[in-house]
Amino acid sequence: MLLLAPHHFALLSFLVCLGAPSWAQRPHIQLRLVGPRSQVGEGRLEVLYDGQWGTVCDDDFNIYVAGVACRELGYEGATNWAHSAKYGPGDGPIWLDNMRCSGTESSLAECESNGWGVSDCNHNEDIGVVCTGLRRPNPASSHFQGSKVEEVRIKPILARAKLSSPITEGAVEVKLQGRWRQVCDAGWTRNNTRVVCGMLGFPREGRVTTGFYRKLWNQKLKDPRSSLKSLSRNNTFWIHRIKCQGTEAHLGQCKLQVQPPSRNKSSCPRGMHALISCIAGPEFQPNKAKLPAKSKSKEKSQVRLRGGAHVGEGRVEVVMNGQWGTVCDDGWDLPAASVVCRQLGYGHSSRASYMNRSVGSRVSLGPIHLTRVRCRGYERSLAECSSQEARQTGCRHEADAAVRCHVPQTGVHKQVRLAGGRSSEEGVVEVLMSRGGTLRWGAVCGEHWGLEEAMVVCRQLGLGFASHALQESWYWQGNPGATEVLLSGTRCKGTEHAIQQCQHHGPVHCPTGGGRFAAGVTCTNSAPDLVMNAQLVQETAYLEDRPLNMLYCAHEEGCLSASANHMNWPDGYRRLLRFSSQIHNLGRADFLPKTGRHAWIWHQCHSHYHSIEVFTHYDLLTLNGSKVAEGHKASFCLEDTNCPDGLQRRFACANFGEQGVSAGCWDTYRHDIDCQWVDITDVPPGSYTFQVIVNPKHEVAESDFSNNALRCQCQYDGHRLWLHGCHTGDEYGANIAWDEEAQQRLASNLV
Repeated sequence: MLLLAPHHFALLSFLVCLGAPSWAQRPHIQLRLVGPRSQVGEGRLEVLYDGQWGTVCDDDFNIYVAGVACRELGYEGATNWAHSAKYGPGDGPIWLDNMRCSGTESSLAECESNGWGVSDCNHNEDIGVVCTGLRRPNPASSHFQGSKVEEVRIKPILARAKLSSPITEGAVEVKLQGRWRQVCDAGWTRNNTRVVCGMLGFPREGRVTTGFYRKLWNQKLKDPRSSLKSLSRNNTFWIHRIKCQGTEAHLGQCKLQVQPPSRNKSSCPRGMHALISCIAGPEFQPNKAKLPAKSKSKEKSQVRLRGGAHVGEGRVEVVMNGQWGTVCDDGWDLPAASVVCRQLGYGHSSRASYMNRSVGSRVSLGPIHLTRVRCRGYERSLAECSSQEARQTGCRHEADAAVRCHVPQTGVHKQVRLAGGRSSEEGVVEVLMSRGGTLRWGAVCGEHWGLEEAMVVCRQLGLGFASHALQESWYWQGNPGATEVLLSGTRCKGTEHAIQQCQHHGPVHCPTGGGRFAAGVTCTNSAPDLVMNAQLVQETAYLEDRPLNMLYCAHEEGCLSASANHMNWPDGYRRLLRFSSQIHNLGRADFLPKTGRHAWIWHQCHSHYHSIEVFTHYDLLTLNGSKVAEGHKASFCLEDTNCPDGLQRRFACANFGEQGVSAGCWDTYRHDIDCQWVDITDVPPGSYTFQVIVNPKHEVAESDFSNNALRCQCQYDGHRLWLHGCHTGDEYGANIAWDEEAQQRLASNLV
């Protein structure tokens, strides 16, 4: 027998530990994708280990490792990976290096590596990944990890409850380990009901007439044809008891007792199933279209969500002093997020996060109103929570608070489908409509089909934003049994939950006849969002009397009023209202011209290409909305004039370069370039409204068209001009109800 000295035991123990694979202990980790230019499903890969976020080195990284990371994040898989810090260098430790995965692992913690924190890399070698598919919650990284509750639903009992959409009343059913169980009503409380309703997308709980349900229960127990009596004696049919405080965001956070303390006792003696009644928010009530505008709650108008790709998610904005602004995420948590969700008519929040790493648009341009919001979870509105003003706190829009709310399941996604596309995100639009008392699938007429309608379809399917609305879809083959046009004359505001809720013809009228002219869409999880810098317009406006001999090119491009055609060229001048404009892309995707370079039009006069026929409208309106002067700006040079720190300019017009505005960057049109004006030569002195609309024809898809218009109050005395009170169209939405359609009629003098 070989005897070892004590120091040999220490050495042997060290060698055993050193030889152990890195996945042996399988530590609990979390993953996220971040980066200044990252879109949904892609970005710099970061790992939360030992309480600190860090990065992964690109040495030996491959598609197998990327696939494991994407699946752990909840995606279907990976399509690519990016080396050399494509999504920007991170900070903190580099946790993993020389990773080796077989591709079957459920977590990066199971893959081999040099060991946690063992790396010879720097942050210029941080790896990024590109994931595919819609993200689904991953139990391994869920906030409610370890909860036995997998799913919750309401089982309707009464006939009227079965016919309602969404289902709001019935028995509570909980899924545990793949099996649905009912909950015993013994000890069931209103707090329990509140939590379940919140999980299912409802802001408030109602009351149930339990006496009537008890009679039905007893009748079924006596009915020999019913299996309820035998089922209710089986303990696997029940959950013995649940106890919630009422502020939990998930039933899995409540105290749950599946079996009674004694195995010989029944789980629900002399009891029946727990019953709940939930109250749907205004958006999901069947008669919501009949409600007058004044009936909307005052509280709801004080908070809103912006930029989210799906219903019930987005950047949180609140009204202070009549102006919309954001909330800093300092201290932002699930109770505060849930208060916002319920205030808006949704259920509890499933996620509280800040915007550029989560659920929608990149940043905002307006003020940041609040920070350090603290809610207990019972509050009816965010105004009842404690908070601080964010003026002097150093908060930036990169940390705007955001939420993702639970919304009711209405089944509208089953009433529309896409067919014939190369992926599930594109194709011919087919709708389920009632015809002759039966439900049938059919096509949508492509005539007048636009981005607003396409946006509704994509959101109805849970696919985010629309990137294209197609009036001809001859290259997509629809389903053979759905060729008949069932929907025509469709006109949406863009806020509807289903395409069937939009205005449309009664009897179908489609002159093109469908077929190759059926409506089609392509959907995307990210979209650009153009917003004007209102302050810059207000600060740079001035008048110039410009000689005609300097306006030949501008006249050729239609940038002068019609009266210029009758002047004695080159004698005389035109009075121009000039200003600078700065157009920010606050979305999560690049803003690109509708057509490629091959279709751009060369203009010899200025020696440049026009990629969009009209990029902006400049108008001077009377106070009742009639147009007295106008201008337009062709998109001859759509480029990244500037970008914030961490982003590089990628679009430039020089040398016939690619045109566009990168996500997070902005394009500036200086006051001294041609057509950056409104010709007011024929305008008499008075008070007016100055208006600028970006992307006025909605030729390019955006996540939000409501902020494309900028308006200023204008005073003109015949010699001088003042602009004041400039704001984007939705900035003062709490006090100004702007009906775009009515404004268009006024501007055209049709009303």
